[in-house]
Amino acid sequence: MTETTSLERLTDALLAAARRAGAEAADAMAVASTSLSIDTRAGALEQAERSEGTEIGLRVLIGKRQACVSGSDLRDETMDTMAARAVAMARLAPEDPHCGLADPEQLAESWDVAALELADIGSEPEAAALQEAALACEAAAAAVEGVSQIEGTSAGFGRTAIHLAASNGFSGGYTRTGHMLSASAITGTGTAMDRDNCYEHRIFAADLPGPQEVGRKAGKRAAARAGAKKPPSGRFPVLYDERAAASLIGHLLSAANGAAIARGSSWLTGKMGELVLPEALSLIEEPLRPRVPGSKPFDGEGLPARTAPIVENGRLARWVLDLASARKLGLESTGNAARGTSAPPSPSVGNVTLTPGSASRGDLVRDMGTGLLVTSLIGSTINPNTGDYSRGASGFWVENGEIAYPVHECTIAGNLLEMLPTLVAANDAEDHKSRRIPSLLIEGLTLAGA
Repeated sequence: MTETTSLERLTDALLAAARRAGAEAADAMAVASTSLSIDTRAGALEQAERSEGTEIGLRVLIGKRQACVSGSDLRDETMDTMAARAVAMARLAPEDPHCGLADPEQLAESWDVAALELADIGSEPEAAALQEAALACEAAAAAVEGVSQIEGTSAGFGRTAIHLAASNGFSGGYTRTGHMLSASAITGTGTAMDRDNCYEHRIFAADLPGPQEVGRKAGKRAAARAGAKKPPSGRFPVLYDERAAASLIGHLLSAANGAAIARGSSWLTGKMGELVLPEALSLIEEPLRPRVPGSKPFDGEGLPARTAPIVENGRLARWVLDLASARKLGLESTGNAARGTSAPPSPSVGNVTLTPGSASRGDLVRDMGTGLLVTSLIGSTINPNTGDYSRGASGFWVENGEIAYPVHECTIAGNLLEMLPTLVAANDAEDHKSRRIPSLLIEGLTLAGA
């Protein structure tokens, strides 16, 4: 029996148990996962972990009441007990007029999982090979001039298979894999210590950069931070490096989430159709990009995954909706339901692409004159109702269009409604990432530094 067939049988068994227990409707999920990680430090193995397991989850509906249960005991009698408890819980739950499964005509009818290239079948590495890669990564980082020590290196692998089935007739599943390599290096000593890192993740092992490349990149990033100090305070241009730029778009996506809109707790409320980005920029959801971690053939409620703009030519085009949030707003689901085994679906977005610009990051550094290049963000204070923005940052101070020195311990502040429409995008987005966002320049943010 294949892993996929096994998971499908589990979801079928859960649905049958739900029917016997008296559920009017139900959906079930089974997830089998394997993970392996190796950590090294000071040229030796520090930690090795491996985990394997299968979890099952069941959601039952009695009228407009619902309840979820989950577990890892896969025996038939346990599933019967789970279903009985879920039905009893649902009968006592408060009514939710917006809960419910998809109508059959809304469901995905066909998909091509192979075309998405989500799984590198047969690629699970041996622990010894991961340890060798982590040690090689550490050695490469330590060899970079200016690196005083290596905080740690890690190599890992993960595989997750899921199957979703529901009493409305939907049944489907797929498998994901991931290969990971990371290093964190330190420059300086004592109170003058500073750090940076390199983290790489790919679906296919053949696409993962080599350990020497990852280690050297982590070492060079850390060494460049030697002698970091606070920047001046004031109002300056801020350039978010590609590594940090995705967070800005993440705040936009959070505000466009249908659950936040339905609660009335989003700074995008009432902004549908208005400019939220420059007219030259669009933000497109692309769940069908091959070989990308956030891709999927269908959402957590069995609706087809579709490519569609969230922001088109600068204007907010739609919310990110699952069935429940769509019903609350009197709209149709956008196929953005995400879920685990223990809770109902909720709206979420995976792959997005922001329109790239024509300039390189170096061009934007040159053009910004004097300001801050942000490579790392720390903490977050975002007012969900107003869009007021404040984050700790580190990076490099730019003077006369050239990087002058590394900086740390500063705060960037502004308002997202004012910041995002002024973005200038570079052309350095990385295609392997789920959020394909280039470096972004904003003219005029408040910096609190020295």
